[in-house]
Amino acid sequence: MEIDWITPKQAAEKWGISDRRVQALCANGQIAGVVRLGLVWLIPKDAEKPEDGRKRNGRKPTKNKDKRATEGGQSK
Repeated sequence: MEIDWITPKQAAEKWGISDRRVQALCANGQIAGVVRLGLVWLIPKDAEKPEDGRKRNGRKPTKNKDKRATEGGQSK
């Protein structure tokens, strides 16, 4: 039985995430059947995207508001 492989870049396009995130998932052992060949990760073509286990605090990111912008741009 021969396994078809894809690169992290191909997996990233397939799963809608960044190439770097796929590489991190490979390094953390979160993708079943992944193999490292030299400097390249090989991912089984039929591998499924793992769940995103990163924590979220439930808040939306906010932009930093500069106090000077709300005070008319004048600095003291």
